[in-house]
Amino acid sequence: MNSAFASNDLSILMLSSAGQLDRRPDSRDGGISTNMSKRKSFDVEGLGHANPIPAVSRIGNIVATGGVSGTDTSTGKIPDDVAAQCARMFANLRTILGAAGATPEDVIRVTVWIARPEIRAEVNKEWVVMFPDPHSRPARHTMFYDHFAGSMVVQCEAWAVIDIAAGHV
Repeated sequence: MNSAFASNDLSILMLSSAGQLDRRPDSRDGGISTNMSKRKSFDVEGLGHANPIPAVSRIGNIVATGGVSGTDTSTGKIPDDVAAQCARMFANLRTILGAAGATPEDVIRVTVWIARPEIRAEVNKEWVVMFPDPHSRPARHTMFYDHFAGSMVVQCEAWAVIDIAAGHV
C-alpha cells in the first residue's frame, strides 16, 4: 500500500489549479493550512433573502449562488409577467455572480425551477441572450416546482469556476 494513502494519514490530497497535488492537513486532526481557502459570503442590495442566506458564496475560484428570482430590484417586487420574470432572473444572476467576482462566462452549471411547462420557452429566450455561444454554454437542468411564493414562477441557481490564471480574482 502506498504510504501517502495510509488510512491513519489525516491529510487530504488536493488538486491545485495548476494540476499539481497539494498535501493539506485534514481539519479532523486540528491542522491548519494557510493555503486552504475560506468561504466568503456576499449579499446583493435588492436581492436579499428573508432567511439568513447570502446571495452568493465563494471558496477560492468556486462560486455558488443561492436561489435567484426575477425580483425587480428597483421596486422589490416580482413582475406578474413571465417574460419579465425570466429577463430579471438572468439580469439578477449576472449581478449576483459579479458580487463574487464571476461572470456568465465562468458559469459551469445552472439549475432552473419553473412552475409550468410553458415557462421553459421564456427561460430559453433569455438563456441564449446570456449564453449566446452554442459551443460554450453551461450545463442546465430544468425542474418543475409548485411551491413558489406569491407570483414567482421561475427561479435558478448557478455554479461558476473563476479562471484565476486569466487574472480574474
